[in-house]
Amino acid sequence: MEEKDYLSDMYRDEYYPKFLVDKLKLILQNIVLVLEKGETNLDTIQSEFDKATIAINELEEEFENHGSQLETVARESIGETVYLILKQYKIELNMEDALRKREW
Repeated sequence: MEEKDYLSDMYRDEYYPKFLVDKLKLILQNIVLVLEKGETNLDTIQSEFDKATIAINELEEEFENHGSQLETVARESIGETVYLILKQYKIELNMEDALRKREW
């Protein structure tokens, strides 16, 4: 999976401010950096996904302030990106568990 594939549905939809989608992408890229260093401990990986999910939760108000929301398309796009990251790095973690801290 290439970075250009991250959050592709959100990038294609004018409803989402691109600079905010860029912030989401950066949050997910930070997880990838950990995985690229060879991290395999599931507790550590889950902790990284928890931190990322909390950071995404904190962006929700900023999306709303710019006339957007983390709604169905956003949830699916984030979920798909997380699923593909898990698959690419062969992480035995359920996508729902990876995003267990989400509020969106």
